[in-house]
Amino acid sequence: MVIAIAADHGGYQLKNVLAAYLAEQGHVVQDLGTHDEQSVDYPDFARAIALSLLEHRAERGILICGSGVGASVAANKFPGIRAGLCHDTFSAHQGVEDDDMNVLCLGARVVGPELAKEIARTFLTASFSGAERHVRRVGKVAEIEKECSKKG
Repeated sequence: MVIAIAADHGGYQLKNVLAAYLAEQGHVVQDLGTHDEQSVDYPDFARAIALSLLEHRAERGILICGSGVGASVAANKFPGIRAGLCHDTFSAHQGVEDDDMNVLCLGARVVGPELAKEIARTFLTASFSGAERHVRRVGKVAEIEKECSKKG
């Protein structure tokens, strides 16, 4: 699977750990930055992840900041991006199975490297269930995106 991964300065170290782990697992990893610990803005990396997915250069994304909250907020502003902040494996698989989540957001100051690897592995091995109720709900989210884009 092609995975886009990015982080701000708060998630830089964890991004590097996860990128190496994912490559070891056989994934193709697109490292979209940041590439050092200089202060940068998480919305720029949310944009990079979103564009990679929306332009079909990656199949899923992992976005990391200090808490994961800002990354999640920013990523969810892009139509077609369904980002979820997960600090446990249940949320990671449930978010994909029920909500067709395509971006995993992590807080580097909340989860350690080993848990982050487990969460990422769970996120990447999960599949959308396609159950009628979940298709209906994801469709309603897409309709909200369309309605709001017309008003903007």
